Amino acid sequence: MQFEVWAPQAERVTLQCDGVTRALERDPEREGWWVGEADATDGSRYGFAVDDGPVRPDPRSRRQPDGPDGLSAVVDQGRYAWRAEWSGRPLAGAVLYELHVGTYTPEGTLDAAADRLGHLAELGVTHIELMPLCPFPGQHGWGYEGVSLWAVHEPYGGPEALKRFVDRAHELGLGVVLDVIHNHLGPSGNYLPYFAPYFTDTHQTPWGSAVNLDAPGSDEVRAFLLGSALAWLRDYRLDGLRLDAVHALVDTRAYPFLEELTESVDALADETGRPLFLIAESDLNDPRLIAPREEHGLGLHAQWNDDFHHALHTALTGESQGYYADFARSPLASVVKTLTGGYFHDGTYSSFRGRRHGRPLDRTRVGAHRLLGYSQTHDQIGNRAQGDRLSHLVSPGLLACAAALVLTAPFTPMLFMGEEWGASTPWQFFTDHTDPELAEAVRRGRRREFAAHGWAEEDVPDPQDPATRDRSCLDWSEPERAPHARLLAWYRSLIALRHSHPDLTDPDLGDLRVAHDEQARWLAFRRGDVRVAVNLSPEPAAIPLGSRPARVLAAWEPVEAPGEDGLLHLPGESCVVLEQE
Repeated sequence: MQFEVWAPQAERVTLQCDGVTRALERDPEREGWWVGEADATDGSRYGFAVDDGPVRPDPRSRRQPDGPDGLSAVVDQGRYAWRAEWSGRPLAGAVLYELHVGTYTPEGTLDAAADRLGHLAELGVTHIELMPLCPFPGQHGWGYEGVSLWAVHEPYGGPEALKRFVDRAHELGLGVVLDVIHNHLGPSGNYLPYFAPYFTDTHQTPWGSAVNLDAPGSDEVRAFLLGSALAWLRDYRLDGLRLDAVHALVDTRAYPFLEELTESVDALADETGRPLFLIAESDLNDPRLIAPREEHGLGLHAQWNDDFHHALHTALTGESQGYYADFARSPLASVVKTLTGGYFHDGTYSSFRGRRHGRPLDRTRVGAHRLLGYSQTHDQIGNRAQGDRLSHLVSPGLLACAAALVLTAPFTPMLFMGEEWGASTPWQFFTDHTDPELAEAVRRGRRREFAAHGWAEEDVPDPQDPATRDRSCLDWSEPERAPHARLLAWYRSLIALRHSHPDLTDPDLGDLRVAHDEQARWLAFRRGDVRVAVNLSPEPAAIPLGSRPARVLAAWEPVEAPGEDGLLHLPGESCVVLEQE
């Protein structure tokens, strides 16, 4: 088979394959590329050496059986016999579920997670959003320090296990989305600079030198990232990708990388006949990100909407530190603004940033399904000092209210694993760095960060302690017992209503009408004939809904439909979904 590697500054490149070393030749058709033939089959171990240096793994490695520092292995993508006939599921009308393979089950593998997919099919979600799977040092970690952007972390099961997982998900009618990181690579096991200018000092990011998207050599770097993204969608039959922190992609070229990526993914969707989509994480509040390319946008299909999370979190918890400060001034009004306008910061002053932030979303041109709404994510839980979930902060009634707002709002809803039953397990920051100096630096940095906010060092979990990861694993005995079973039934009811009532998936932000009382802490909104009311106060509330007859579709506590006076009498810390005739 043919092997190839991009090493534009090299004078000599050799291939080591199954213990045999042979010289590669310059590719006459592609500047900077080296090519050569060698006998190899699925599983053959190989690597490249530049100018008689050490043998390093292939930058485009499909498998790293011995981790990021070991040799690469050949993967025959045609060996796997796919079982499921799958035509895809679009983003519009979806309900996503963010899942971390390493803590979804105690085993922490893709096969163990696949065995639990029946729970998600019964819950009613449509897509699983897997946190990153690329190889990283050690066995356990969040995945955001991965390397080998074309490979699957071996402790999770490697490439074949991902195919089995996707196949099982598709058999159950579930789409699969993968979180990928293009803005940086992990510091350990990252050998890309050994081969070529994959990074540039022209720009600096929080992780150091920027990925080279616009300096000399950037054509090949962009092709590397594009190829990786398309390989996940093509070779593993994934349905979409979540792009981590796209605001950290520094790109000054006239044809932005993100636009090139969306164009390539749309072309693959046309080729395969399956809907494929890209979801960006961005803190820019820039609607151009999700505006169509023909309207001079970048054409991404959706983005995470942290503004909705922040508004909802402050309304539920009363927290007001850091970036919550602006939302906490009038929490319910903040929720209303995001429900009706998408962004909270749409050109308004951000005290956290010390400047104006964002730009208004054109509600007549952008469907609300292009914004993901959520009350919890891996970031918003795991980046707290002790990884405490919303279930550690508020009552079951307020958890029910959060679910009602997320699952009946106009945005595409996303859940974080375990929230559907109010999991009591935390989700903490954990690592498994094999480099002792790096491990100690991460440990000290984590504790220093939270000490600045008043936390005692001993109260901040040690990321390198295996117990930190173990505490973060879901307890699968909880969904069957009180009080978790009641909340799980509530989530199932709300998701079923979302699927059965078209008004709840209407993407028109301009059609939503909201009323609220900041003092009494209630909020109600109308979506077509559906009415949703939440009472965040511990005291009962009388909410005017109008005189049209209505029937209760779902209620957290027993409640009667409004009488002739049009008043809904809603118990404290409770919520209801009604349909008016």
